[in-house]
Amino acid sequence: MTILDGFLFIAIFAIWAILIVNVILTIAGYAYYLKWSRTPPPMLPSAPPFVSIMVPAHNEGIVIVKTVQALLALDYPADRYEIIVINDNSADLLKALQQLHPDRNLTVVNTDKTNGGKGKSNALNIGLQHARGSVISIYDADNTPEHDALRYLVAELLSDDHYGAVIGKFRTRNKNATILTRFINVETLSFQWMAQAGRQQLFKLCTIPGTNYVIRRDLLEQIGGWDVKALSEDTEISFQVYARNYRIKFQPLAVTWEQEPQTLDVWFHQRTRWVKGNIYVVLKNAHKIFTKAGRHIRFDLIYFMSIYFLLMTSLILSDSVFVLSVAGVVHSDINGFSNGLWLTAVLAFVISTFVTITTEKSEMKFSNLLVIIAMYLIYSQMWLVVAAYGMVNYVREQVFHQQAKWYKTKRYK
Repeated sequence: MTILDGFLFIAIFAIWAILIVNVILTIAGYAYYLKWSRTPPPMLPSAPPFVSIMVPAHNEGIVIVKTVQALLALDYPADRYEIIVINDNSADLLKALQQLHPDRNLTVVNTDKTNGGKGKSNALNIGLQHARGSVISIYDADNTPEHDALRYLVAELLSDDHYGAVIGKFRTRNKNATILTRFINVETLSFQWMAQAGRQQLFKLCTIPGTNYVIRRDLLEQIGGWDVKALSEDTEISFQVYARNYRIKFQPLAVTWEQEPQTLDVWFHQRTRWVKGNIYVVLKNAHKIFTKAGRHIRFDLIYFMSIYFLLMTSLILSDSVFVLSVAGVVHSDINGFSNGLWLTAVLAFVISTFVTITTEKSEMKFSNLLVIIAMYLIYSQMWLVVAAYGMVNYVREQVFHQQAKWYKTKRYK
C-alpha cells in the first residue's frame, strides 16, 4: 500500500464513520418521532407566565409586517405576552402596526449609529434590556410561526424545571421558489429537525436554532446574554445552557415557517457565516471535551470538530484522488474499492434522507427522491466549498485580528 493509499483509506474511514453516525441519528430521530406522535401535547397552566418575544430586525421591511402579524395572532393569552422588535433601519411600517393595534403589547426599540448594525447577538442584548417577561422567546424577522407555536414551547418549558430552553421545528416557506430552496427544504427536515430528534433520543441533547425557541429569563441573565463575538449565537448559547446543568428540549409541535435563500450568492454568504460562527464556538469550548463541565456537550463538540475539520479534509482528499485517477494523473490500488464504497454511501444517504421526509406526508413524492440524489451529487459539494471557504476566512480574520462581520441575509417578497 502506497502513502497515497494510506491517506485515502483514512479519508474513506472518516467519511464512513461520520455517515454511520448520521444514519444512527436518523434511526434514533425516527424512534423519537414515533414516541412523540403518541404523546399528548403539553398543556399551559391556568396562569401562564408573561413572555417577551424578541425579533431582531435589520433592514427587514420586506418581511417584518407579515412576521409581526403572525406573532399578534398567536394562540397565547394576549395580555400575557409582548412583542419587542429591535428595529435597526427596518421600516416605518412598524409604526403603522402599532397604530393598528394600540391595545397590544407591541414595542419597537430603535437602534442608532452607536449601538446598531453590530449583529444579531447585539440586537438581542438590547432587546433583553427592555423585556419584562420571565420567559424570553426569539423569532427571526422572516418567520411566520403557526398560531399554537408559542403555547407549545412555553408549556413544554414549564413541564420540567430542568429545561432551560425549548426549541421548535422550522419549515421552508419558499420551498418551491428554486431548486436551491428545494434542497434546503429537505436539508431542514433531515439534517436539522431529524438530527435534533435523534440527539434528543440518544443523548437528551439539542442545539438551539436561531429562531422559534423559548428560554428562561433568569438563565439568560446568569449567562450574561448573548456573546456578541459569536456569529452562531444559537450554538454558543446552547453550550452555555448545558454548562449550567440545564437541558434543552425539542418540541416538534411548535412549528414556524421561514424564508430561505433563493440564490447561490445569498446562500453562500449565509452558510459561510454559520461555518465561521460554529468554528468560533467549537474552539471556544474545545477545552471542555474531557472535563466534567463539558460532559453534556461532548458529543456536539466532537461532532462539530469531525464535520468541520476531519470530514472536510477527508472529502477534499477523496474527491481529489477520484478526479486525478479518472484523469490518469495518479493511480491508487484501492480506488476501485473506494468507488464501491462511494456508491454504497450514496444509497445510504438517499435512503436515510428519504426516511426522514416520510414524517411529513406532503413531502413523500418521487420528485423529492430525485432532489435527494441531486443533493448528494451537488448540494453536499457546495457545502464542502462553503466549509473550506469559511475556515480559511476564519483563520485569516484571526491572524490579522479582523472583526468578523455579520452578513445580512437577503429577503424576498
